[in-house]
Amino acid sequence: MREALLYEKLEGGKVRCNLCHHRCVIPEGKRGICQVRENREGTLYSLVYGKLVSANIDPIEKKPFFHFLPGTLSFSIATVGCNFRCLHCQNYTISQVPKDHGEIYGEEVPPERIVEEALRRGCQSISYTYTEPTIFFEYAYETSRLARERGLKNLFVTNGYMSPEALQMISPYLDGANVDLKAMNEKFYREVCGARLQPVLDNIRLMRELGIWVEVTTLLIPTLNDSEGELRQLAQFIRSIGPEIPWHVTAFHPDYRLLDLPPTPLWALKRAREIGLKEGLRYVYCGNVPGEEGENTYCWNCGQLLIRRWGFRVLENKVQGGRCPDCGAEIDGVGF
Repeated sequence: MREALLYEKLEGGKVRCNLCHHRCVIPEGKRGICQVRENREGTLYSLVYGKLVSANIDPIEKKPFFHFLPGTLSFSIATVGCNFRCLHCQNYTISQVPKDHGEIYGEEVPPERIVEEALRRGCQSISYTYTEPTIFFEYAYETSRLARERGLKNLFVTNGYMSPEALQMISPYLDGANVDLKAMNEKFYREVCGARLQPVLDNIRLMRELGIWVEVTTLLIPTLNDSEGELRQLAQFIRSIGPEIPWHVTAFHPDYRLLDLPPTPLWALKRAREIGLKEGLRYVYCGNVPGEEGENTYCWNCGQLLIRRWGFRVLENKVQGGRCPDCGAEIDGVGF
């Protein structure tokens, strides 16, 4: 265990956790919504510090990051737990296990070992992913500080529900974030995820203000968040922050507690991509459909094919010095 960051003590032995927008008030002996932060005699503890449940070497494109060090490897880590309860969670066997089964487990791995392993395996970044990195904030914070000292980049794959205090605290060490903007309607967030929409929108803006590279992912779920009007709203919101923010529209498949809906058809992904491009976004990608042209990066100015992909593999990268070799337009991103 590790005493938690970002909490305050209240009367009667209660504490308020200020790590995410739930801002749980937790009585003595109880846990917050994430089920991995517990009040013990008026002190809030993280129950997952150093408890690694998943560690893999992934192509950075798998996160997905298409405009951050393309073609490189990222050391990907997670603990159990999440502050959302998404009915369609594809990593529910680790994200929801504290809620569904009351279990907290993982191998004891200190931050120093994570950084050393990432370097040893030839990775250029560490991704805090698979579950929600906000709930293992103390672990991610210490790891990211050490990683920065050793020349590694740090990336969050996140639902974007952290508090502004948490985001500002880790921002000196956080280089990029892929934010899962799940829908553009409050009903979806409330009923499907157990959260609210506005804090996610606010955090995407704040990330940009703090100088963090942002990419956005939306999993298209038939009948729930894939109407033409909602897709246009999503694209317009991203465009309002910056046309250079890549938008990944990805295919849903039935999982966990959302088994009664069909997988996302390819035409729906293509339509979403067309809407995003028409609304002025420079880069819109189709995900979970290997071989589809929507996986590729094209010059936003002249349309030239610049990066050709198959799934998570970069087959060809024509970007030269961060620019299109044909028209000279700057291609937005980090490390081209």
